Amino acid sequence: MDDDSLSRAFAALSDPTRRDLVSRLTLGDATVGELAAPYDMSLQAVSKHITVLAAAGLVTRRRDAQRRPVHLDAEVLGELTRWIDRHRLAAEARMSRLDDILHDSSSADTTERTP
Repeated sequence: MDDDSLSRAFAALSDPTRRDLVSRLTLGDATVGELAAPYDMSLQAVSKHITVLAAAGLVTRRRDAQRRPVHLDAEVLGELTRWIDRHRLAAEARMSRLDDILHDSSSADTTERTP
C-alpha cells in the first residue's frame, strides 16, 4: 500500500460514521438502505460516506440483480493493520530498551549505595 492509499484510507476512517459503516460491513455485505437504517441521515448522505470509503479502497459495490450491495475489502484493512503493527512493534521495542536502561541504571545506583 503506497503512502497516498494509506493516507486516503486513514482519512476515510477518521470519520466516526464511516468507521461504524466499516464495522457493520464486517458482518457481511449490505445495501445503502440497510446501512442507512440506524442513522438519522438521508440515503444520499450515507451514499456519500460510502463513496469516500470506496475512493479509499475500503469498500466496493457490485450489482446483484436489483441490489447493489456494499462489500468491505478486508485485505485493505489487513494492510492498515500491518502498517500499524509494524510501527507499534518498533515503539514497543524502543520502550523496552528504555526500560532496560532505566532498570540497569537503577540497579547500579542501588549497588553503589550498598556499604
